[in-house]
Amino acid sequence: MEERIQQIEALIHQLLVDEPSYFLVSVRIKPTNNIKIFFDGDEGISIEKCVKFNRGLYKLIEERAWYPEGDFSLEISSPGIEEPLLLQRQYFRNVGRDLEIIFTDDSTKIGTLVAVTAEDILIQITEGKGKKAVTQQLLVPFNNIKSTTVQIKF
Repeated sequence: MEERIQQIEALIHQLLVDEPSYFLVSVRIKPTNNIKIFFDGDEGISIEKCVKFNRGLYKLIEERAWYPEGDFSLEISSPGIEEPLLLQRQYFRNVGRDLEIIFTDDSTKIGTLVAVTAEDILIQITEGKGKKAVTQQLLVPFNNIKSTTVQIKF
């Protein structure tokens, strides 16, 4: 399965050569040969662009006859808001948004993403309420992050 994922990733990189503002987030293959691919873009990704990538990739997979008699399905979408951030490039798109960060020691912090560098992120955390609220900034190295998800406020 891992080898097939690498083969599909190689095909995806061919598709993205002329589309530098889009990038691959993840590839998953279920035992039923359902291939689920998440793409994103520096400015987001449209449904039309997902359809274009789907058609191009489907054709490339069929041409290679990896699945007898076309016994596979292909889903391409952007990662939903519930999907964790996996790539540094995704963090840039979310500056100004609230994040929940689970650290490698399983502790958790929720804060607003202020900045992103190659090595870390800067979040602003407010603890307490009203006049007792204290705001501080926390520099978090990527290697201390287990998982990050965007938090939606209503």
